[in-house]
Amino acid sequence: MSAGDAVVGVPTATEAPRPPRPHLWEVDVVRILTFLCVIAVHTTSHTAGPNDLPLYVLLGLLHFTRNVFFALTAFVLVYSYLHKPVPMRRFWPRRFLLVGVPYVAWSLIYFVASNLHSPGHRDFGQLTLAFLGHLFTGTAWYHLYFLLVTMQVYLLVPVILWLVAKTRGHHAAVLVIAGIVQLVIVGLYFYFPSSVAFLHGYTKEYFFSYLFFIIAGAVGADHSAGFLAWVRAHRPLIGWITLATGVVTIGVFIAAIAVGKTYSAAGTPLQPILMVWGGAVALAFLAIGTWWADRRRPDGFGTRFVRLASDRSFGIFLSHPLAIWILLWIGNDYFQKVIPTPWLTPVIYLMVIASAIIITEIARRTPLSLPLTGRRWAGRRKDAPPATTSAAPETTAAH
Repeated sequence: MSAGDAVVGVPTATEAPRPPRPHLWEVDVVRILTFLCVIAVHTTSHTAGPNDLPLYVLLGLLHFTRNVFFALTAFVLVYSYLHKPVPMRRFWPRRFLLVGVPYVAWSLIYFVASNLHSPGHRDFGQLTLAFLGHLFTGTAWYHLYFLLVTMQVYLLVPVILWLVAKTRGHHAAVLVIAGIVQLVIVGLYFYFPSSVAFLHGYTKEYFFSYLFFIIAGAVGADHSAGFLAWVRAHRPLIGWITLATGVVTIGVFIAAIAVGKTYSAAGTPLQPILMVWGGAVALAFLAIGTWWADRRRPDGFGTRFVRLASDRSFGIFLSHPLAIWILLWIGNDYFQKVIPTPWLTPVIYLMVIASAIIITEIARRTPLSLPLTGRRWAGRRKDAPPATTSAAPETTAAH
């Protein structure tokens, strides 16, 4: 049997088969909350003034999104795979289609947009080489590295599944080791940047920068029933932990500023305390998700909204920086004149979300749905299937 034919992590004859995969509505809620915060990060970073300390503190707190995103991605992949194993030769093409095609399409869109805004004197060959460089490094726009790292996780799925299976009974030790490794890596990024100069600044484009959260998501999926039950039983405790961790995180930011760090550097995503804060927020979002899932009505508005928002979330994620760019490029001076601080940030935030929703809704209704939203176009057939309601989305946390 070749590697492409291998089905990794399938229960053996001595193991009880896993039950049918239930729909995890709480995961949909975590996905939506995470992407709302991703949009908030990018909006705030473009609208915060150089001396606006409250907004920079908010921005620092919002930088948990990377870690939560990749924990959720690993959870979704492993949960889905363990309940419905498929050979890698089928697993990889499906995943890379639904993320790789949008990655290339949006890289091209943002590359063209940036060159239209700031045209240089490069010929077609130079532009082509520059685009391929951005494609290889995930730097065509500031959010596309999410997709590049996601595809790295896809390639590592057999390794992740093997690790989860081989270390059952020792997952706590695995998490501790992974946490220490990631903490050391992030500590080097933040405190000793010269030691990682060989990465040439591409610290966020590699999976090992998120190692603990990827493994934590995979282990959480392997223990999904017990893990979610624990979250449901400890929601108040999780709330207090998140509050305390948030206070400590802000304290670390303020201390960094006091010793000479800039507002931006104090709350950078590479700040090691964000590992702790990211773990707390991930649990808090899951606690909110379980609270809602336990109270939702199957045919209620909330259920329909969460299903639709989950389906559209990837498209909104892909297009929202374009909305930010257009709004602030065309109307930056106007908005700053007519919208006083601190209202500029929330107003632009709502405008960006509305614009990204419009772009996504239009794209979903055209043959460009796959490259622009990561969702296949259902066409105009009356019997077209509804938006997916599977427990674990087809590809990543973005879906």
